[in-house]
Amino acid sequence: MKSVELSKPVLKEFFRYVPFSVFAMIANSCYILADTFFVSKGMGVNGLSALNIALPVFSIIHGSGLMLGMGGATKFSVYRSRGEHDKADAVFTNIVYPGVLFSVIFMLLGAFLSEEISVLLGADESTLGLTNIYLKVLMLFSPAFIFNNILACFVRNDGAPKLAMFTTVSGSLMNILLDWVFIFPCNMGMFGAILATGFAPVIGICVSCIHIIRRKNNFRLQKQKPDVREIGSGFALGLPSFVEQLSSAVVVLVFNYIMLGINGNTGVAAYGIVANISLVVASVFTGISQGVQPLISHAHGEGENGKGKAYFICALTASAIFALIVYIVIFFFAEPIADIFNSENQPQLTSMAAEGMRIYFTAILFLGFNVILCVYFTSTAKALPAQIISLLRGLVVIIPSALILSLCFGVTGVWLSYPITECLVAVIGVTVLFALLTRQKRTDKELESK
Repeated sequence: MKSVELSKPVLKEFFRYVPFSVFAMIANSCYILADTFFVSKGMGVNGLSALNIALPVFSIIHGSGLMLGMGGATKFSVYRSRGEHDKADAVFTNIVYPGVLFSVIFMLLGAFLSEEISVLLGADESTLGLTNIYLKVLMLFSPAFIFNNILACFVRNDGAPKLAMFTTVSGSLMNILLDWVFIFPCNMGMFGAILATGFAPVIGICVSCIHIIRRKNNFRLQKQKPDVREIGSGFALGLPSFVEQLSSAVVVLVFNYIMLGINGNTGVAAYGIVANISLVVASVFTGISQGVQPLISHAHGEGENGKGKAYFICALTASAIFALIVYIVIFFFAEPIADIFNSENQPQLTSMAAEGMRIYFTAILFLGFNVILCVYFTSTAKALPAQIISLLRGLVVIIPSALILSLCFGVTGVWLSYPITECLVAVIGVTVLFALLTRQKRTDKELESK
């Protein structure tokens, strides 16, 4: 087995891809964060509560696009590194088919069932109207969100990480500008907030198309029927990215119901503040993992395992440094951060959100490790362990932890369930990683002896 190669070329490539991916994901998370800020200013606690109730649907739509983009782009990168260009084109074509299918499903749900979904997610009389209009427009814009993610992932894996970053940054800046214009000067309320968010990925798609218009793209649509096996393989590699977003949706949904029972809409609004800040923080880890994914995939495709591990170590180091900085900031400035989203100056809201942030974000170091480990497994074609870790984080551990701890410790138990979950899953992840590395080392020795 080759040793880990922390060389200058490795670091150069790491810093060529990862910072742009991080900036892009931060900008992407700002779609919702901008809504959170402007909605809190324009519509108060009920608007903030309605926005958080709708957040799981955004996560699922966003996750669908990431699943298709990350899974397809990983296979595209491996095929390109092996010189199999026809297969690389086929991957892109086979990712477009389910992208269209998912878009149609979300649009139909938005057009005909948005109110029922709002009620199912926990909207009450004071938040139903706001939640319904947000969900309806959000799901009607689902094709833009899905294909923006697909194109950004393929552009990044096609050697254009800077353009992939501009794809998302441009959309996010437009979202912030339109949020202010639609909510305040135009007085469009929640409809204005989601309309601004919906236009953002449209701008992103236009920027991604620059890569195609300039004829610099190495991925193209082909005239072919859907290949079920190829689509399934892309799903398998992209599933951890979807589960990552699904877990966010499930956590928000479960926490909303618990907080609604304990502290009403104020509790939901407090969790909304914490969840949306968490979305931005998690986006940095997602950005690091997405930035390093094409590098690890390329190294894996060429059989350079040592280089792949070096990229993995760089990603873990960057995430650990970021985690430490963020927690220090949150620990000392939780109240001022919470006040940014507390337009009605409710002391209970600030106090609850600040306490929540200090407890909730003790998970940050484990969160970064888990996200990057999943992408490392995916990038080296080990889909199963990545899927297991993602499912443990998103469904198997977090839900019973939240329910049990909230019964025992109330609101504090809700906040504690997240770091406990991430810690337990990190321990499992380390165990799986070492087991796989040990088995690989044994296999390499057997091959060398022959």
